[in-house]
Amino acid sequence: MKYVIGMDIGTTNTKAVAFTTDGQLLGTAGASYPVFTDAGGRHELDPDQLMDAVIAVLRTLGQTAGLNHNEPECISFSCAFHSLIAVDANGKPLTLAMTWADLRPSAQAKALKASESAQRIYQRTGTPIHAMSPLCKLIWLKETQPEIFRRAARFIGIKEYIWWRLTHKYQVDHSVASATGLFDIRRLEWYAESLALAGIDASKLSEPVPCTHVEETKANVRYVIGGGDGCLANLGSGAIRPGETALTIGTSGAIRMTAGTPADDPNGSVFTYILSENRYACGGATNNGGNVLKWLFEKIFSAGDGEEEWQRRVNEADTVTPGSEGLIFLPYLQGERAPVWDADASGVFFGVRSGHDHRHFTRACLEGVSFALCQIGSSLNPIAHIVATGGFTRSTVWLQMIADVFDKPVHLTGTADASAVGAAIMGLYALGLIDDLDAVKDLVHVVKTFKPDAARHAAYQQNFRIFTLLYPRLHDLSTSR
Repeated sequence: MKYVIGMDIGTTNTKAVAFTTDGQLLGTAGASYPVFTDAGGRHELDPDQLMDAVIAVLRTLGQTAGLNHNEPECISFSCAFHSLIAVDANGKPLTLAMTWADLRPSAQAKALKASESAQRIYQRTGTPIHAMSPLCKLIWLKETQPEIFRRAARFIGIKEYIWWRLTHKYQVDHSVASATGLFDIRRLEWYAESLALAGIDASKLSEPVPCTHVEETKANVRYVIGGGDGCLANLGSGAIRPGETALTIGTSGAIRMTAGTPADDPNGSVFTYILSENRYACGGATNNGGNVLKWLFEKIFSAGDGEEEWQRRVNEADTVTPGSEGLIFLPYLQGERAPVWDADASGVFFGVRSGHDHRHFTRACLEGVSFALCQIGSSLNPIAHIVATGGFTRSTVWLQMIADVFDKPVHLTGTADASAVGAAIMGLYALGLIDDLDAVKDLVHVVKTFKPDAARHAAYQQNFRIFTLLYPRLHDLSTSR
């Protein structure tokens, strides 16, 4: 039996799947770790805890799936985009890993966005100017922690740290590199203007390699470097042809369409990240997904956010008519990436009436996250259908809401974590065990479809129109505080 392991190193946990060459899922495993935050916008992970999680997940997967005596063809990796770690000459971290959600570089991002370099950087790198990007993180580190910046031998991401621990090589796949704001996605090399702004040269960064790059250790273990989690979620959900769109809601959310060329967006509102040679994932991510419900349930309702409680409250919200009887929520609790790209954006409940109760507020939060993703989706090419991935797929209420808001069919596949599955499929491709990434159509199958309802779509459109107007009209008031 030939199989590969796909591993996704995420913001709150690491997940792995064992996947056969004919698409059979043999087993899954996961391990979580803490996120270190504070009121100043800090959002960091401990790199060594990530390494411990990788080892633990591999051990658990081998035990639970009965794979101990049958070695994988390879271990292939996915990871969260936009992380940054400073390391010394011995590879020891000088900092924790700043994640995509770290808002401390907000001022540096605003200054860069207002500069004449901004549009050139976006066009060449495909990464919108925002505090999330390693480019802005580097500028922030240079300005606020100059001693650490000076001591750093290299600046790497979370997968690069794991990869270095496993292979003793500093390498980064084209996919993760394409989300740094430092990488020319057409020339496939580090972009000089971004490097100059960051105050570094290419020797401070890892060697860019294709997503199919393989390293074999002395122990005869083959590692495939893989890609970023969003791109591999498209692959793992089978959304790799024009019009096929993957929508993910976990802690945050994203919507991505696979394309043969980079997106040409004059407003700089969507990203273009590399999936593989001549395949790009174009779309946008929201900072606010499942974390919105976690905040509502824990901080406002003083209730738990366990699975049973979560489902109960969402089902209660479904007793309220679409549109939440006029209650609208801007879900920008963690600032926002697409489509507004404003790290200082904040959440707003609009249209509150005395008749609104906890059900309305829950539904407005669900609708607000859905509206934010729909607004991002409006910047993409025409959407044929949506493939849903992430933790929200446990809720039929939310899946149906997405179908109705977008007025598109929403497909649910039978795969486990889409990013980990995508990493496994990239591993199969890298080793020549499948001939083309289009073979994913034979490996990933739709198990259920949620069809849109025209009447509910019309009801949502009334609030969606107001939703799209709220941020621009409130922006000046927000920034004047």
